[in-house]
Amino acid sequence: MDEILKVDHLKASYGNETILKDISFGVKKGEIRMVLGSSGCGKSTLLNNVLKFIKSDEGTITYFGKSFGPKEGLDSETRMRTGVLFQSGALLADLTVAENAMLPLKRSMPYMPKSQMEAIVADRLEKVHLLHAFHKFPGEISGGMKKRAALARAIALKPELLFCDEPSTGLDPVTARSLDELLLELRDTLGVSMVIVSHELESIKIVCDRFVYLKDGYVLKDATLKEGMESDDPILRHFFNRQCPKEYNAEDFYHFDFID
Repeated sequence: MDEILKVDHLKASYGNETILKDISFGVKKGEIRMVLGSSGCGKSTLLNNVLKFIKSDEGTITYFGKSFGPKEGLDSETRMRTGVLFQSGALLADLTVAENAMLPLKRSMPYMPKSQMEAIVADRLEKVHLLHAFHKFPGEISGGMKKRAALARAIALKPELLFCDEPSTGLDPVTARSLDELLLELRDTLGVSMVIVSHELESIKIVCDRFVYLKDGYVLKDATLKEGMESDDPILRHFFNRQCPKEYNAEDFYHFDFID
């Protein structure tokens, strides 16, 4: 399979502190690639740099065969081929669910007739099992429904690559499992590839095809889920088993709380 996203030797800092020192990995068409690591390791920083929300120090990001340097932003065509599900959902309270999901269409295709936009939004809401909430406001729906509404907005333009930042955060186990299964369903029905930042072990076990594990600004492990769970590396054993090996220095796990 061809890689639709490639990150090459990414370096990123906040002020004088270097967070990401040398990060390289790729995402293949149709796969769910997860970004894992301990608190403060740079997972969200990586996502922001790959999405070009902030400028990097060094490195190249290649989307669909087109490369962007560290100080370049993404062009409009590439933006339209990607979607983002933010951790908070980031729904606008004064807009209905449908109006929120319509925002990418209004921004990218402002001259499209409203009736056509509404038809597209209805299709996307149906795909996330939320068509019944078309006219509801965010304050009138549950936390899980808000995540699905935000997901409908993220796939409004039918992206080829979807980024998700901690999608299961704040959800109860049953709702989180339902969201995980929905992501798998969208991968299969829309053919969308995904990059997901997560610390939720159950979600990781359900949706992950391959992962990159970040530590000290580098990629500690780039592997399949099976390879990660069977690894002898004490850091990975701790992460996947939630147990700190007795022979390992406890200081290496200080602040290891799985919240970025």
